[in-house]
Amino acid sequence: MSFGIKPLGDKIVIQRLEAETKTSSGIILTSQTKEKPQIAEVVAIGPGTDEIKIEVAVGDNVIFTNYAGTNIKYEGEEYIILSQKDILAIVQ
Repeated sequence: MSFGIKPLGDKIVIQRLEAETKTSSGIILTSQTKEKPQIAEVVAIGPGTDEIKIEVAVGDNVIFTNYAGTNIKYEGEEYIILSQKDILAIVQ
């Protein structure tokens, strides 16, 4: 999927998944009380480097570290560009 951002090296572009709007007990959360999820979908990957092989694929859902990467807005959507080392796991 090519959407206009081509990451370089070991960089990966992710888009954060939507936060839950309801708790498990049914309480509806306002935008201020919602926690930003640490799960995102990979939307673009760089080619990797000689030292770093890219281990994720476009479409994977991943868990990433707090405060990782650079937040950007592109064509009205919010994305994060981060290094692969900031990705902790792939959600199966």
